[in-house]
Amino acid sequence: MRTMLRLLELSDVPELTALLRANREYLRPWEPARDDAYFTEDVQRRFAESLLAEHRRGTVVPFVVTDGSEILGRLTLGGIVRGSFQSCVMGYWIRGDRAGRGHATRAVRLATEHAFGALGLHRVQAETLVHNLASQTVLERNGFARYGRSPKYLKIDGRWQDHIMFQLLAEDRRPGVRAARPAT
Repeated sequence: MRTMLRLLELSDVPELTALLRANREYLRPWEPARDDAYFTEDVQRRFAESLLAEHRRGTVVPFVVTDGSEILGRLTLGGIVRGSFQSCVMGYWIRGDRAGRGHATRAVRLATEHAFGALGLHRVQAETLVHNLASQTVLERNGFARYGRSPKYLKIDGRWQDHIMFQLLAEDRRPGVRAARPAT
C-alpha cells in the first residue's frame, strides 16, 4: 500500500470537490460547520488558488494525500512562521472509505520529514478534538508529544470544542522509531 504527498494542483479541484461531497457526513464531526456552497467546485477552486498563493509566499504547503492513482485526502502545513519561531501547524483528513489503513500515519510522517528537511523548521504543531482518538494515535505513532489542552479552542461542527495540543520538535524526531503512547 502506497501513501504519497504531492503539492495541490488546480487540476485536483474536481476530484477533491467530489471527495468532500462524498465525505461530508464523515468529516462533519471534525470540521467547522460548512454551508452548501463550500462543496462546490467554484468555492474549492478559489480555496485552492488561495492556498497556492500562500504557498508562493512561503506560509503554507498544501499537499494532497494519494496512493498514486487517486486522492485519499489532504494534509496542510500552515501558519509557517520563520525567524526565531521556525514553526508550522499541521492539519489533515483521509476519506472515510480509506481511513484506518495507515494512510494518515504515513502522510504525517512524510509531512514532518518535509517540514524538518526541506523547510528547515524546528517545530510542527497539531491539535485534535479531545474525542478524536484515531488522530491522536496517528500523531503519537509519529513521535508527537501531548503538551496541553486548550479549552474551546476551535468552533467545530457548530460549537466551541476543547482540543489536545501536540508538537514534534526537530531534535526529538527519530525516524523509524515509534513513540510510546503516554499514560492518560
